[in-house]
Amino acid sequence: MKTNVNLWWILTWFFLVVAVLYTGWNIIAHPQLEWHTAIEWVGTVALLFTSAMSALIAFYVHRVHRAQGGELPEDVLTADIDDGDPELGEFSPWSWWPIVLAFAAALFMIGLAVGQFLLPIGAAVFIVAIVGWVYEYYRGYFAH
Repeated sequence: MKTNVNLWWILTWFFLVVAVLYTGWNIIAHPQLEWHTAIEWVGTVALLFTSAMSALIAFYVHRVHRAQGGELPEDVLTADIDDGDPELGEFSPWSWWPIVLAFAAALFMIGLAVGQFLLPIGAAVFIVAIVGWVYEYYRGYFAH
């Protein structure tokens, strides 16, 4: 996890240096303009924002690392693959409801892009898919 923290701090400084170079390059490339009008603000702000977001992630990962008080199994060189294997829950490999849910989301997004008459149809299929997925263990062959 300490490696992740270091990588995010490196990315933070990289984006900050690139933002400074980008801004300076724009000022140098347009000598006929004043310095504040020669700056290409969209790229400069985007790079500074990316640097700030990288710093935010680095700070968060660092705080999580300190709060855990130890190394993760992925960081120990002598660890086996099983050591970092968490319990992920119970999933139904035979369930068709996630496919129906993806179809409903796709139908809704197509409705946003093409025609608004598809929006209520996508929403109705979405509700049916969510209810079916939540209650699939309450009826039929696999009921509790």
